[in-house]
Amino acid sequence: MREDYIKEARKVIKDPNILINVVSRRVRQLRHGNRPLVESLEKLNPEDIALREIIEGKISYELAE
Repeated sequence: MREDYIKEARKVIKDPNILINVVSRRVRQLRHGNRPLVESLEKLNPEDIALREIIEGKISYELAE
């Protein structure tokens, strides 16, 4: 995973545990065939795609009460 993407995603989702869970779930979806919500000229791995989606506000999360 790209360090710059991690730093930017941490600005959006402050809690590292939540960030890990959101990225993990999205990576699983991407590996099962879901299309990326962001476009890139470079070849990105699923982890970096998930981080870019978070940075660009394409995916969000909510906590269960």
